[in-house]
Amino acid sequence: MNSRSTLATWLGSLDGCRLARVLTMRADAAASPEPRSVGELADRLQRPGSVALVLPRLALPHLQVAEALAALRAPASRDALAKLLGVADDATARELAAVLETLADHALVWPDSAGELRMTGPLRQAWDAPLGLDAPLEELLAATTSDELRGMLVALGVKPPSGKPHRLAALVEHHSDPERVLSLVAKAPAATRKLLEGRAGAGPTGPARFIVSGSPGPGLEAGARWALDRGLLVQDRHHYGPARMPAEVTLALRGPSWRAPFQPVPPSARSVSVTPAEVDREASAAAAAFATHAASVLSACSAAAPARLKSGGIGARELARIGKVAQADDAVVRLTLESAYAAGLLARDGDRVAPTDSYDAWAEQEPPEQFAVLLQAWRNLPLTPTQARDEDNKALPALVGAPPCNGCVQARHGLLAAAARLPAGHGVRVASDLGPLIAWYRPFADSSPDGPPFATVIREAELLGVLARGALSAIGIHLRTGDVEGLGLECRRLLPSAAVTARIGADLTAVVTGTPSARLASLLDSVADRETSGRASVWRFSAVSVRRALDAGRTPEAITADLAAVAAGPLPQPLSYLIADTARSHGRVRIAPAACVLHGDEPALLAELAAHRRLAKLGLRQLAPTVLISRSPIDTTLAALRAEGYAPVAETAGGTVRVEKSLPRRAAAAVPAPRGSGAMSGGRVAAPSAARPSAPLDPNTLAVRLLAAPGTTTEPASSDGGSPFATDTEEIVAWWAKRLPYSDIRQLAHAIDAGQAITVEYVATSGDRTVRTLSRLGLDPPYLEAWCHLRDAERVFTLSRIQGVMSAAPE
Repeated sequence: MNSRSTLATWLGSLDGCRLARVLTMRADAAASPEPRSVGELADRLQRPGSVALVLPRLALPHLQVAEALAALRAPASRDALAKLLGVADDATARELAAVLETLADHALVWPDSAGELRMTGPLRQAWDAPLGLDAPLEELLAATTSDELRGMLVALGVKPPSGKPHRLAALVEHHSDPERVLSLVAKAPAATRKLLEGRAGAGPTGPARFIVSGSPGPGLEAGARWALDRGLLVQDRHHYGPARMPAEVTLALRGPSWRAPFQPVPPSARSVSVTPAEVDREASAAAAAFATHAASVLSACSAAAPARLKSGGIGARELARIGKVAQADDAVVRLTLESAYAAGLLARDGDRVAPTDSYDAWAEQEPPEQFAVLLQAWRNLPLTPTQARDEDNKALPALVGAPPCNGCVQARHGLLAAAARLPAGHGVRVASDLGPLIAWYRPFADSSPDGPPFATVIREAELLGVLARGALSAIGIHLRTGDVEGLGLECRRLLPSAAVTARIGADLTAVVTGTPSARLASLLDSVADRETSGRASVWRFSAVSVRRALDAGRTPEAITADLAAVAAGPLPQPLSYLIADTARSHGRVRIAPAACVLHGDEPALLAELAAHRRLAKLGLRQLAPTVLISRSPIDTTLAALRAEGYAPVAETAGGTVRVEKSLPRRAAAAVPAPRGSGAMSGGRVAAPSAARPSAPLDPNTLAVRLLAAPGTTTEPASSDGGSPFATDTEEIVAWWAKRLPYSDIRQLAHAIDAGQAITVEYVATSGDRTVRTLSRLGLDPPYLEAWCHLRDAERVFTLSRIQGVMSAAPE
C-alpha cells in the first residue's frame, strides 16, 4: 500500500478527539473548503506545501527522528528506529514515544496496520541523503553494465558469476559485510583511505535541511579511481556530480557503535532565581519606556512624514532625524516603525510614509492599549526589525518591503517557547544563554548574522518587556498563547495611565513623569521643544517655540489658558513674560502673497480697478493709494484689464517696460533621409530601403540552443487537480519562489538539476536589485546556495527574492 492509502486508513481508525487534534495541528489542510472524506484529507496532508508549513514549527528531536526514519527508508519498525537512534534506557524510550506521538499529531509519521512506521512522501524528500547516507548499492548500480560489474568483482578478488543480476547480487553481498569492507579499505592507498573515511564521517551535524543535488563536480578526487573500481564509490554514468558512496559502505566505515543523533532533552542554561515582583518591575519599566518612545516616534512621523528612498524604505538619514526628534535610539525607531506599519498605523503615501487614519484613533488611546497594539504586531513580523545591516554589511533601510522571512517569525516564537519552559521562579543568568534553547525549539529559525545566536531578537524582547530578568514576563506569557484579552489586562496592570499634568518650572521647562497623554504631548509639542523622553519627558519653552504656536493661529491668551489647565501649579512669571513679549513683536511685519503688482500715478484709477466687479476674479487688493497686488499671473491680469478697455503695460523685473513682439510661426525642418535610402529611377522615386535583414541564423546553432533549453509547457494549475510539475525540483522552487513565472521556475529548476550556471535578478535585503550569475547551485529551501560571480564567493540566496531568471552568458 502507498503512503496515501495507509494514511487514510490510519486517519479513519482514529477516535474523534485524536482526529480533531490532527486537524488542529494541520489547520491549513482542513481549511475551507472542508475535506469531504478521510481520503481527501489524506491527499491534502501530503501536499508538499502543507508539509513545508509544518516543518519550521517542529523542535530538533522531531526532525532528528524524522531524518532517521527517512534513512531507514520507511516503512520501518520501532525497534529498528530505536536501535539507529541509540535508545537504550526507558527514559529515552519514553522520549522517543512522545516524539513519535507529536509527529503523528501532525500526520507526518504514523503506524500502518502491521505496526510499521510510515512517513509522508514530501517529508522523506526533505533530505537528499538523510544522516549522510546515500542510496543502497543495488540502487546506485542499477544502470551499470554487466561488464562493469564483472570488473568490480575481479578487482575485489571475487569470482564473477554469469549474468548481471547474479553479479549485482554478489557485489551487494560483499559490501553488506562490514568486516569485508573494513578489510578492503585497510588495503587501499593512503589517499583513497583518507577520501573514504572523510566521506563516511560527513554525517549530519545539525537540524534537517532541504537539499537537492546541485552542480557537477570539478572531476575525480584524489584516490577516487581505486574506490570506483571496487564499487566503494559509484560515479554517475554521465559523470554528473561527485562520486557517491553506497549506504552499506558508509555504515561499515562508521563502525558498529555509530548511532544517529537524538537530543530529546533541550540544552541546559545557567539560571538564577527571580521573583515575579522583580520580573514585573523590570518588564514594567521597559514597556513604559518603549511605549513613550514609540508615541514620540510616531508623533514625529505625523509632524513630518519621512521620505522614502528611490530604492524603497526609510534611509539612515531619516531614521536619524526621527530618532533625534523623539530622543530614541536607532533600534527603538526601527522597531516602532516596522510594528506600526504592520499594525496599519503607517502606510506608503507616494514618496513618503505617513500615518493613517488608524493612527489618529491609536494616538487617543491610553499607553497600555497603544503598547498592546504594537506588541501583537511585533509577534508576527515577517522580518527582524532591528537588524540594521545585511549579509554584505550594508546599511538596511526600514520599511523596505523585503520578502517575508518565515525564519524570523520562528526565531521569535522559539524565544517565547524557550523562555516559557524555564523552571518556575528562574531566569537565565545571561540572556544570550537562550540562543541554544531557541535553536533546539525552532531549528529552522534565522539566527543573528553576527554576534551570539539570536542576540537581535532577544534584545527586541527585552526592549518590549517581553523578557525581563532572563524570564518570560506576564506580557510575554499572554503574547505567546495569543490571548489578546489577557495581554490587554497585563498591559494595563504593568503600564501606568497617561499623565495629564506637567510641572512647569521657572527655568522655562515642563516635566512630565511617565507617558504623557496625547492631548498633553500635542500641546507641549506645539509651544515647546522636547529635550528628553523616557520615564520622564522634558520640554523647554523659548521665543522660537512660542512663535511657532502663534504662527499656527494660537493667540497668547489661548496659549496661557491651555498651559494653565495642564500645569500642576500656577504658571511661572518668566513663562508669562516670554509669551507676552513674543506676542508683542509677532506680526509687526507682514508678508502677502502676490502673483504680480499693479501701480500707477492716479489713485482714482487704481481705486476704480480694485472696485471693478468684472475684475474680482483677479483677486486685486489695494496696499497703498497707488499700489495694487493681484493673485493672478501677469499675463492673465493684462488680458483681463485689456478686455475691460484699459491699456496697461507690463514691466520687466528691472522696472522697464516690456516690449511685446510676436514672432511668426515656423515649422521645424524635415530630417533628411539617410544617404542611399532612396534614388531616382526611371522618373520614379525608389522606395526607401527597410532595415536590412539580419544575417540568417545557422540552423545547426539554433537546434543546439533549442535542445539545451528546458522544454516549454503550460503552467500547471493549482494543486487542486492541476497538471503536475515535471520534477520535484520544479515543485519545490515553485512553492518558495512564488513571484517567478512558470517558465523561469522551469529554467531555474533545470539549472539546479543539470548543474548549469544561471543568471538571476535578485532583490537583496536592503531592497537593491542586482543581476548575478550563479554556478555550483545547491537547493536548500527556502534558500539557494551558489557561487556568486559578482561577489566571487559562496553566497546564500533567498528563493522568494529572485525576481527573474535568464540563461548565463558564456564566459
